Amino acid sequence: MRFPRRLLRPLGVLAGLCVLLGVVTAGMAFPLVGGLGVLSNEAGDSVTSSSADLVGTRPPLTTTLTDSDGRPIAYLFDQNRTEVTNDQISTAMKGAMLAIEDRRFYEHDGVDWQGTLRAVVANSASGDVVQGASTITQQYVKNYMLYVDATSEAERLKATEQTPARKLKEARIALQLERQLSKDEILNRYLNIVFLGNGSYGVAAGARTYFNTTPDKLTVPQAAMLAGMVRSTTQFDPVQNPQTALQRRNVVIDQMRQQQMIDDAQAKQAMAAPLGVANPLVRVPNGCIGAGDMGFFCKYVTQYLTEAGFTEEQIQRGGYTIRTTLDRRAMTEVKRSLDKEVPPDTPNVANVMSLVQPGQDKHRVLAMGSSRTFGLNADAEETSYGLPYQPVNLGAGSTYKIFTAATALEKGLGINYSMQVPPSGYASPIYVDGSGRPVPVANAGNYPGRMSLTDALAQSPNTAFIKLEEFTGVPDVVDMAVRLGMKSLATTPFVDPGTGKRTDRSIAEVIKDQRLASFTLGVTPTSVLELANVGATLFSQGRWCPPTPIDSITDAEGKPVPITEEPCQQAVEPALANTLVTGLSKDDIAGTSAAAAKAAGWNRPMAGKTGTTQQHKSAAFMGGIPEMAGAVITFDNSNRPRPLCDGGGAPFACGNGNIFGGKTPARTWYGAVTPLVANTPPTPLPPTDPRYLDGGAESRIPDVVGRSAGAARGELEGAGWQVTTRTVDNNAPEGTVVGQEPRGAALPGEQVTLQVSSGSVPAPPPPPGRTAARRRPVPTGTSRPTAGDAPSGRVTRPGGTARHAPSERGITAGRGLACRHGRAVEEQASRAGARRRRALGRGAAGRRARGGPARPGAG
Repeated sequence: MRFPRRLLRPLGVLAGLCVLLGVVTAGMAFPLVGGLGVLSNEAGDSVTSSSADLVGTRPPLTTTLTDSDGRPIAYLFDQNRTEVTNDQISTAMKGAMLAIEDRRFYEHDGVDWQGTLRAVVANSASGDVVQGASTITQQYVKNYMLYVDATSEAERLKATEQTPARKLKEARIALQLERQLSKDEILNRYLNIVFLGNGSYGVAAGARTYFNTTPDKLTVPQAAMLAGMVRSTTQFDPVQNPQTALQRRNVVIDQMRQQQMIDDAQAKQAMAAPLGVANPLVRVPNGCIGAGDMGFFCKYVTQYLTEAGFTEEQIQRGGYTIRTTLDRRAMTEVKRSLDKEVPPDTPNVANVMSLVQPGQDKHRVLAMGSSRTFGLNADAEETSYGLPYQPVNLGAGSTYKIFTAATALEKGLGINYSMQVPPSGYASPIYVDGSGRPVPVANAGNYPGRMSLTDALAQSPNTAFIKLEEFTGVPDVVDMAVRLGMKSLATTPFVDPGTGKRTDRSIAEVIKDQRLASFTLGVTPTSVLELANVGATLFSQGRWCPPTPIDSITDAEGKPVPITEEPCQQAVEPALANTLVTGLSKDDIAGTSAAAAKAAGWNRPMAGKTGTTQQHKSAAFMGGIPEMAGAVITFDNSNRPRPLCDGGGAPFACGNGNIFGGKTPARTWYGAVTPLVANTPPTPLPPTDPRYLDGGAESRIPDVVGRSAGAARGELEGAGWQVTTRTVDNNAPEGTVVGQEPRGAALPGEQVTLQVSSGSVPAPPPPPGRTAARRRPVPTGTSRPTAGDAPSGRVTRPGGTARHAPSERGITAGRGLACRHGRAVEEQASRAGARRRRALGRGAAGRRARGGPARPGAG
């Protein structure tokens, strides 16, 4: 008897299936001897463990980063997949998948022999695959092996190889899985794991990609198209092959009709509908590149998580929801101000800023950004390097004088300390070249011989802080910088300038070991985020916390995920930090950022400090208020940095730079922060402490003004101070001390100069052509104000309360002298035509409050 040729193939397949059925049955019971037994053993080696993995291990899921309000910033994934529950998937989607892939799903036990035989006959008769031979349970097993277990190309090929061993293992696992999970759970897992083309894994991603909807809203024609793609996402791609995809969709709809999932009218209506695929497809960008202006922040989040112990695989496959600290409004204002000062396509120049919220338990990063667009196209001035948080090699200039001032306060001085200001060209014994010879230190302007520490922070004479560093010592200033927040100094390897190679020592270690006094002038690599966090530390009563971008982390089930972060530490005494904030509070009034503050309409208390590096290749500004602290660095970010010119328009590379911290950096800070606090009442600065206003007992000098010269000298020398005197014309009784420098506090070993009255004031010269008239003597005992006890001036601004006038408001801009190891020269704000005001006497330079009553000791 001869069989028709058209029946030979199905009969052959049927015979093979009978053999396979026997193998499966035998394999489930016990190993066979001979070839079939070996086959069964090979397939069953890891069946039990694989079955357990399928039950307990989730597929790779998309991690979502959100802002502080929960709005998505970026998606991080290895496979774009979001798990959904059964009730979040439409009935149409479930029905379409069952109709085309496994109509007897709820009847078989994982392997459908009846369905397999029927599929063989149907597919052979049609000459095409119209029915699937594997059950949904088997397909789930196969997809799991491919998308979860396989981690290499070789493993992925093995997971899809057409061998009896793989088929047998797949069938055995499917049979076991059916005894461990319910049918609904298996179907749900399958719908979440299946690949649907165009980077979409699972029905949630498929619904979004093709129809910009959620899986619970999928209609019959939409669900049918997705289900039809399972067989071949390439052949039935609705974008590349729309007609083929439409035909396949209608096959699925017809199967739904035949299985009475829908009636004839519904099927007809569904088949008449267009594909309706989104144009363009709704693709989810993978990684921080899709975060736009928030890309730098996104990248900082991933780095922070990695340093906290999360692996890249965990982040990209864990399906976490990471609620970050990013304030979208703050981010918008930061980016707007950055770009206003330095447009994104400006060659050579980058402008970067970070904002941090102070706190006792947490320092939340509110925003960070760059004028550079976050991206990969270097030709378009894009970059993905972490500019707002990685150290900038060119440094931050005189912002580092903050650390010298803090160290001086800790060692006994106060912000009212009248510090020496040596003239430009000062040769300090600690500021030397490689041969130990002093290098002259330059000032960019003219200053009085003494000024308060508060005024010195605002006007920033270099020689004064080098002189102060002689007292504090370089190592302690470096340690103070690290304590207050410049942590990377202690972790970043020092690069040998001779070889260009990294050493096994940190930057901080080398600076301390070599006693590099240029440290106070800010020549070291500086992270703008860390500098902003220094401000947050000061406004947190001296408590340092890591600048965290994380508010919370939850897993795919919504359960909290702990994160290990560095513990907060008390960097300095609260009273020191509070008082130093006031010591930095004149920068917007009479300091180097005053012009920028005025232009922005700034009208509230703040603490600030500018900085500029050698040759004007970079400039910086650190500013803070109780609500937030921020820092800005503007620098040449090219491979061969050049000086920057800043005057009218965006900064640009030039031969002789003139950029200062009070220009682009300060304008950027005020431009970003001013609108963020607009229409809110000013918050006063924290209260000062007498110990840090006038200094501790170890630095206090007896006040001898008004005493006789002999008694004054005896008291001072008895207290351990060196004394010198000079006679001044004054109407006080002869031999009376009418002035004292320094007064209040002094450095150990510093000489005290007494001004002793001569007892009379000579008559002024007569006018030209007239005979001098005898000057009537001033009665003995009547005193006049002298340089040593001049009354404190007060100035009042519209809308504000009276405050003490600064001792030196008008200064003239100048050029600095280069310092060893590329040291910085300090900027001075140019205030042409401003008249020098009378020096302050002993009046405290304490905190002033704008818009409210001045506190005791306000300056």
